Amino acid sequence: MSGTIPRLVIAAPSSGAGKTTVATGLMAAFAEAGLAVSPHKVGPDYIDPGYHALATGRPGRNLDAYLCGTERIVPLFRHGARGCDLAVVEGVMGLFDGASGQGELASTAQIAKVLRAPVVLVVDASSQSRSVAALVHGFASWDPEVRLAGVILNKVGSDRHEALLREAMESSGVPVLGALRRTGTVHAPSRHLGLIPVAERRTEAVESVRELAARVREGCDLEALLALARSAGELPDEVWDPAAEVAAAGGASDGRPVIAVAGGAAFTFSYAEHTELLRAAGAEVVPFDPLRDERLPEGATGLVIGGGFPEVHAPDLSANAPLRAAVAGLAAAGAPVAAECAGLLYLSRSLDGRPMCGVLPADARMTDRLTLGYREAVALKDNALAAAGTRVRGHEFHRTTVEPGAGAAPAWGVIRPARRVEGFTADRVHASYLHVHWAATPAAATRLVAAAAGGR
Repeated sequence: MSGTIPRLVIAAPSSGAGKTTVATGLMAAFAEAGLAVSPHKVGPDYIDPGYHALATGRPGRNLDAYLCGTERIVPLFRHGARGCDLAVVEGVMGLFDGASGQGELASTAQIAKVLRAPVVLVVDASSQSRSVAALVHGFASWDPEVRLAGVILNKVGSDRHEALLREAMESSGVPVLGALRRTGTVHAPSRHLGLIPVAERRTEAVESVRELAARVREGCDLEALLALARSAGELPDEVWDPAAEVAAAGGASDGRPVIAVAGGAAFTFSYAEHTELLRAAGAEVVPFDPLRDERLPEGATGLVIGGGFPEVHAPDLSANAPLRAAVAGLAAAGAPVAAECAGLLYLSRSLDGRPMCGVLPADARMTDRLTLGYREAVALKDNALAAAGTRVRGHEFHRTTVEPGAGAAPAWGVIRPARRVEGFTADRVHASYLHVHWAATPAAATRLVAAAAGGR
């Protein structure tokens, strides 16, 4: 795959400036104009890509150099953007903020440089006028390898305020490509871990995205933004291919086992590449909703339960006793089960005092403490996802705790930032708080599918 993919990176000086508002609005506006738009998100976040997918009709994909390795960013980007007219990449935190203590690693700036993409800075202008030019000048000059090519002014108060901001920006050398007014009409509600996922408010989310597109069309110069995207340079030709990754990790399994994948409002956290790898490894992937379905998909011999918000839906999850029993029965029968974060809670004996599946000898509860950050870990013994000694990079993001925090056979030995053991393995169950991106460890998919097919 060769040629230039028109692309923009939407960044900000800090969190809260309006990156998601602008990026999602741009994606929706360009998609409504008839362009095939590829949506991407810097970092490990699962929630924003759900809104991106709603805006574009394509899977929202993450670009995380810490989780996947810098060398995979362009191939993963090309994989997601295949056949598209435009790619819009939403940044993470502030433009230069990345993995703690590791320089620019996993920052928006690093991804922009790797992708050779122009950056549009979204600035919260609500409490400034001339100072906006000084702020933009600082960001534009900090790293000459980052091409800060435009600014979108957000939360502008009035015509007079906009005029002052534009006048100040004339001396910065960075063009203003849009100005969005303060408004309370578009609202994306949030709670303890960020925005509420699309799956929990789909009707309202559809309307929010439509209104964001209208705001962006009204306030931004879409022609100038598209021209800027088309000015991006050439990229290396390598494209990430799940079939090739599976072949290199041991090959696909025979028999086409059915892998059940939890979804619905309680389990919304999943990277698109996981399902692609499972299918490439020979599985038939069948989604199910633990809030609604009373049985697992017919013929399931493997189970994946990703992240989400089971604590919000604990009463309904607990009330679905037939499915809880089915999950416990599948695990007891020796089927491979992979659970991350929310899946860990669901497999526990209880969550906030309500019965869960009882697969793990542990109890979970909500806390006031946010656990957040990147981790490096190693598999301590052979298990459903990894051979002993396999090193991974992952991410934790939760306000819950599980007691005990590890079983007799932990899932991982965490190496950094602090040494500890974490999670549970027993028979073919692998349950952990750690979110791992399988694009960096495709053997996770091949091992799971092989086990489901009876090969391990």
